[in-house]
Amino acid sequence: GDARVRGQTGVVSERRGSYPFIDFRLLNNTTLSGEIGTKKKVKRLLSFQRYFHASRLLRGIVPQASLYLLDEDYLGQARHMLSKVGMWDFDIFLFDRLTNGNSLVTLLCHLFNVHGLIHHFQLDMVTLHRFFVMVQEDYHSQNPYHNAVHAADVTQAMHCYLREPKLASFLTPSDIMLGLLAAAAHDVDHPGVNQPFLIKTKHHLASLYQNVSVLENHHWRSTIGMLRESRLLAHLPKEVTQDIEQQLGSLILATDINRQNEFLIRLKSHLDNQDLRLEDAQDRHFMLQIALKCADICNPCRVWDLSKQWSERVCEEFYRQGDLEQKFELEISPLCNQQKDTVPSIQIGFMTYIVEPLFERWAQFTGNTPLSENMLNHLRRNKAKWRSLLHKQHSSSRSNDHSGQVTGSQEQNLNEEETP
Repeated sequence: GDARVRGQTGVVSERRGSYPFIDFRLLNNTTLSGEIGTKKKVKRLLSFQRYFHASRLLRGIVPQASLYLLDEDYLGQARHMLSKVGMWDFDIFLFDRLTNGNSLVTLLCHLFNVHGLIHHFQLDMVTLHRFFVMVQEDYHSQNPYHNAVHAADVTQAMHCYLREPKLASFLTPSDIMLGLLAAAAHDVDHPGVNQPFLIKTKHHLASLYQNVSVLENHHWRSTIGMLRESRLLAHLPKEVTQDIEQQLGSLILATDINRQNEFLIRLKSHLDNQDLRLEDAQDRHFMLQIALKCADICNPCRVWDLSKQWSERVCEEFYRQGDLEQKFELEISPLCNQQKDTVPSIQIGFMTYIVEPLFERWAQFTGNTPLSENMLNHLRRNKAKWRSLLHKQHSSSRSNDHSGQVTGSQEQNLNEEETP
């Protein structure tokens, strides 16, 4: 059937389970590649898998992985962690283990309660939980980086940013709900490859969105599809739900890294002119976009142990794409060649050109609060550590003609060093 649903807003949204991404990683599986043969067959197979997965959810059958099979000790530790959910050193990896892989659902239920959103919007708890499960399950757990744990991490960061005094005093319940929902769903159904890959492999989503913010448009439309299927907001007036859908789109589309300069220039202009009026819904929405952009790329601003894990995960995802491109005799994308693009060099470039400019402006907006100062301090320390690791790689490569990998002992020495 038609995979598109035309809603009241006149825009085309995507039903869950329709327009499935081909999980190109399956093509790397030698046991499957001989049996499946063509990409078309893979696409058809995975289309069925996605449809079956969605239909189970529509019948209200929650996948086994989402059941809480935890003893009281684990649940007690998870509850204790939630009491500190506003702390910047919150360990989302530990929290995900304590919740049996349900970090996103558990976190969202808690935050919606803490912010009073359930009462304010008269949300049905069963429906709300079912919607959160739909969102969590629509992330690909096979992705090293773009998975539900990343979504939970971004949501926790967004919660911290929504509490910044400069912003918090102006936010409405609608602003808070939009911020949390956009953070939770901003990468939903991410295929583990980037937009250029989808374009050069002529993926149907690239055609659908005319090569513009392909992934972000898909994340947004998928979110709208899940909202409508869950009927979470069905009791609200039509014009309210339409506005929520459009604002969710505006927030999620802002995470397109290709629009980074556009947002930075606009933010710099507002700060230089001191003309932000947060009483104005339009200016509040812009700062929610900036907050989501910060939350999405805040990994380098976390404590080293957490930041390093995220860095290794995102680079692993890049390298998997590079392996696919090599397999299909495509040009290997920037940052995706494991032989040339090392984790330290990728991270140093990312911090210098993307993260630092954004977070320096965010700190300027917040008035250099303790959180902003803390994030910038972590960013500087982490960048220094990556520089030291890169230097060690180069020294090792020159002396031993080694591949450039840093040994465990070298890294242990680095961790014991005093970092400027």
